[in-house]
Amino acid sequence: MAWNAIRANKLRTFLTMLGILIGVTALIVLVAIGDGASTSVSAEIASMGTDYISVQISDDKDNPIRIGEFSSLFQDSSAIKNMAPIAQTSGTAKSSYSSGTIQMYGTTGGYFSIMGDEIAYGRALKQTDIDNHSYVLVLSYTTAVELFGHADAVGEILEIDGLPFEVVGVLSKDSTTPGSEMSINSSDGSSDSDGSSDSNDSTDSNESSSVTLEAFIPFSTMSRIADNVLDIDQFYVSASDENSISAAEMAVQQILLKRFDNDEDAFSLTTQSEILEAQTSVSNTMSLMLGGIAAISLLVGGIGIMNIMLVSVTERTREIGIRKAIGASEGSILLQFLLEALMVSLAGCAAGIGIAEVLLILINHFQSSMVLVMNPKVALAAVLFSAIIGVVFGLYPARKAAKMKPIDALRYA
Repeated sequence: MAWNAIRANKLRTFLTMLGILIGVTALIVLVAIGDGASTSVSAEIASMGTDYISVQISDDKDNPIRIGEFSSLFQDSSAIKNMAPIAQTSGTAKSSYSSGTIQMYGTTGGYFSIMGDEIAYGRALKQTDIDNHSYVLVLSYTTAVELFGHADAVGEILEIDGLPFEVVGVLSKDSTTPGSEMSINSSDGSSDSDGSSDSNDSTDSNESSSVTLEAFIPFSTMSRIADNVLDIDQFYVSASDENSISAAEMAVQQILLKRFDNDEDAFSLTTQSEILEAQTSVSNTMSLMLGGIAAISLLVGGIGIMNIMLVSVTERTREIGIRKAIGASEGSILLQFLLEALMVSLAGCAAGIGIAEVLLILINHFQSSMVLVMNPKVALAAVLFSAIIGVVFGLYPARKAAKMKPIDALRYA
């Protein structure tokens, strides 16, 4: 009887379940977007490794760390594997093939080991490059393609602000760079900028003709060519292994406390695991917030169900009176109207889940930055929530119908 009553008013039933349908669709899609973004960012952070520490010096006590001291500062700690300073400046790069604004990072050879970057061509920076203030550089893969038209640019000469640098290495295509994955203090106070080129795409790469040009040069060389890069105020330290990250962090802290007169405010330490945990916490909060916003529409849909069910009870007053006159109990009347509300709510939920799945497939087809997948737990929660809404918002109209007196109901023509 409940099913027949629903089928008798198809348009009204569809409009009633529309609120639940939209609410469930929004809930699943928004949570999937939040989870997808969280997974994507977490994967990028994890790809940079979790066994290194980022150190920022905010107060050097008028006794700054220089590159000559830096190499021996942490060498006695067994928990520390590599260390590398980092500084940034920009300049104008010009090759025989192309030109543009380039971001230069002053560092040492340990940087590539810390970040897990692979050298596709040539070699990384060496200690002799640091000691001799050599005018050599390592390019990112896309920078080599952009400036020279091909990735294997080892041996090529690149002029930066009129100074000739020899390319000694090129990073692999999948390697991370400070401009794409990390935030570091720019020595000239500027953020990473995009260098543009008028050249056509190389057959060796599918990258856009407008890329961020990036190069790594010896820190000692940067100290010579950049007026405001002399002291080391940021550097990275890697642990011997992932299990000794806490020991490495403690070792760095003790060394710097001794170096800066036991002033804990003179520097700050950040590990990748801490960043990952913070990002995960923020993402979970965002997913809950998005889910909560979408759940509000489910409540609105529940109110719509109650409204329509009250109208249905009024329209079917005579039917209720006849059923009660021939012996229908209050329980059977209540169950009939409650089932109607529940069926409408669950039908809307089922349709919402199906539409959400289609939308997620379409979104994944038109973008590749993150993968959106329906969370089974969210879908199950949507079903349970819809069932609760159907029962809660259908209970009052059902009780109203069940409590109706036969003599009063039969007065309706």
